Amino acid sequence: MADNSTSVAASAAMEETKPQLSKSWADVADETEEAEASSTSDVKPSSELNMDSLAMDESKSVYKTLSDPDDASIEAVTSGDTLYKSAKRFEDLNLTPELLKGLYVEMKFERPSKIQEISLPMILTPPNKNLIAQAHNGSGKTTCFVLGMLSRVDPKLAAPQALCICPTRELAIQNMEVLLKMGKYTGITSELAIPADAANYIPINKRPPVTAQVIIGTPGTINKWVIAKKLGASCMKILVFDEADHMLAESGFQDDSVKIMKAIVRGKADCQVLLFSATFNEAVKGFVTKIVKDLFVKDYNQLFVKKEELSLESVKQYKVQCPDELSKVMVIKDKILELASKVGQTIIFVRTRNSANMLHKSLVDYGYEVTTIQGALKQEDRDKIIKEFKEGLTQVLISTDILARGFDQSQVNLVVNYDLPVQYGHWSDPDYEVYLHRIGRAGRFGRKGAVFNLLCNDTDTMLMSKIENHFNSPVAEVTSWQSDTEFEAALKTAGLL
Repeated sequence: MADNSTSVAASAAMEETKPQLSKSWADVADETEEAEASSTSDVKPSSELNMDSLAMDESKSVYKTLSDPDDASIEAVTSGDTLYKSAKRFEDLNLTPELLKGLYVEMKFERPSKIQEISLPMILTPPNKNLIAQAHNGSGKTTCFVLGMLSRVDPKLAAPQALCICPTRELAIQNMEVLLKMGKYTGITSELAIPADAANYIPINKRPPVTAQVIIGTPGTINKWVIAKKLGASCMKILVFDEADHMLAESGFQDDSVKIMKAIVRGKADCQVLLFSATFNEAVKGFVTKIVKDLFVKDYNQLFVKKEELSLESVKQYKVQCPDELSKVMVIKDKILELASKVGQTIIFVRTRNSANMLHKSLVDYGYEVTTIQGALKQEDRDKIIKEFKEGLTQVLISTDILARGFDQSQVNLVVNYDLPVQYGHWSDPDYEVYLHRIGRAGRFGRKGAVFNLLCNDTDTMLMSKIENHFNSPVAEVTSWQSDTEFEAALKTAGLL
């Protein structure tokens, strides 16, 4: 990871598994149906996943610095008598010159965000206590844990020292991009552990042990490496769970995540644990608190943003009553996409892969250029779709919830919920956390954005009502799905026209 001349390559570490029914949101079959792979800055096998080919071409976009949501209201709960002083400048954190150069020159940051001001001293101040942190989408969480990992690593020790676990391939790649940019001048090595296609098959028993200092990947892959004794924990200093609420929820990746935690404890009991997410429901919060307290030696600190502050005031939400399924397609085609070309990029969220395919075909048949991403696609196709969207080569992206969490693209100003998110196995109950994550794709970092929720039956209306009540936030209605004037007025109210 020392410089741009060092490309990050991928070697496959795939194992055959039987497809299982995934209970997760996100339409991710990564950990059961798809192959497993790694990407490392030191190993270059014949078939490569070049991180440079996935990175956004910044010459085709305008980089904008991080900005705080105006309404950020943070509650920090510290344990023990360690004193923490908020960091108004990155220099206050006792970072190496190489890391400071990465922050200012590569990341183009000017100062810590409000979340970073408070959380970074908690992460970096000895005795490096564990942290459970809930914060806004777009508030700078990724910088917190990436900077935390890079700060804790000894560049002279060729062994795994930092591990970050993410729910999806796309989020792992995105976090690795941030790590490579921020750590460009440090000489720290990194490895990406994600699913890959069958063309890259290498039996796990034939791959060398992991020597990279920072590993970022998905839980199934990482757990296989741990079980196969390819990933050791004896030198591990920091363990990060991104989107921790889903990683530790029963309907998510709880089993693999707990297994990895236990393996880390066996190898290095005093390893620091960071759990970051934009949302934590009470059940998951209770489980997270208990497992951190029971498994790990160190005390833990907590950082939470009040629930009402998580509604992303910069994003204007609307609901649209449509008489039938075809009307939903017509609204997207004739109203939303006609206006969307004037305001930026659009992500359309659907519930299932079938819905994604159906909507894609309908819009293409009408002559619209759209791309679609969902878990059944080949890995190289998913990478290509994300790269083109990030570079602005495509304007409209249809997605299952595979991109609901953590996906950063500053030019996305519109989100359409073609289907509202529901809890697995409880189809009359909204998934409030996923809804919040979806709308967080628009208006990143406090910018303006709009969300259109398309409703076409009594169940949709009931789900929308529950969402409004849960967040104590009425959603404005576009009263006529056929009115050009109302849709244009909605975008003007949202500050986009």
